[in-house]
Amino acid sequence: MKLPRRLLSVNDLRVQFFQSQSGGFGKPLPIKVVNGVSFDVFEGETLGLVGESGCGKTTLGRALIRLGHAAVSGRIMFDDREISSISNREFRTLRKEIQMIFQDPFGSLNPRLTVGQMLGEVLAVHNIARKESARKRIEELLDVVGLQREYFNRYPHEFSGGQRQRLGIARALAVNPKFIICDEPVSALDVSIQSQIINLLKDLQRELGLTYLFIAHDLSVVEYISDRVAVMYLGKIVEIARSGELYANPKHPYTRALLSAIPSPDLGGKKERIILKGDLPGPMHIPSGCSFHPRCPVAMPECRQKEPLLKELDNSDGHQVSCLLYE
Repeated sequence: MKLPRRLLSVNDLRVQFFQSQSGGFGKPLPIKVVNGVSFDVFEGETLGLVGESGCGKTTLGRALIRLGHAAVSGRIMFDDREISSISNREFRTLRKEIQMIFQDPFGSLNPRLTVGQMLGEVLAVHNIARKESARKRIEELLDVVGLQREYFNRYPHEFSGGQRQRLGIARALAVNPKFIICDEPVSALDVSIQSQIINLLKDLQRELGLTYLFIAHDLSVVEYISDRVAVMYLGKIVEIARSGELYANPKHPYTRALLSAIPSPDLGGKKERIILKGDLPGPMHIPSGCSFHPRCPVAMPECRQKEPLLKELDNSDGHQVSCLLYE
């Protein structure tokens, strides 16, 4: 059987911001938001990325397309090209192949532009279409995402949240990308609308051959849409596995705690809930050794000193875990 091709390969990606010390004196302090992340995304698949708020998921997604002003290091390969060291001018051309769907479907749209102006601007910037050909392309995009062509002259405030997110998807599709980063695209929507958007994304993936990095909090949504799932904690990936394998047989204690919080559809069944101690530490106060050890219910003495590496388990079909229990 022919294995899928690696579309994106990330090696030791690090993202840090700098915060001024109290009073504005002294050297700015580095804040490590993404701290040595490595993973692959294969052509045509959806890789889900989950973790608590503040773990670095969105920062990771933005770093891949150079959104923001953080210091970034590491190696990023996209479509057999090394893109981490190319110039911003070269990267602008690459944006036609890598797009992002944002969490806030209203904040990500320009309120001063109509649908036609907004999507027409995207097509013009990337030299795809102008004037009548642009209008034809925009009407096709509206059809694809389930909106009426008559919406061409409407403004964002005239749409519901679900319709705005469909516009965000249309904007991402306008340049015919290969890879789309979905940054919690349904978390701001009603539950009834979430399923429509998720099914739309799945249909588009099947029809257009798209590849997704799907960032989300809702573990049930991630299970439904993802082929593989990566679990992130304090700037590091602690477990990666096929979706069915990870949900059925989680290895890392943090993954087990996350999955134990998913409500059970069986009203009569009982599920053991794992309650973690304390709150997620800030990126300025990352614990030594295993960063999860202060909250881990099965922490060992060596977890305080030794930092575990993300390693593939024996006979596991790609199941990787970062935990001293498996070393």
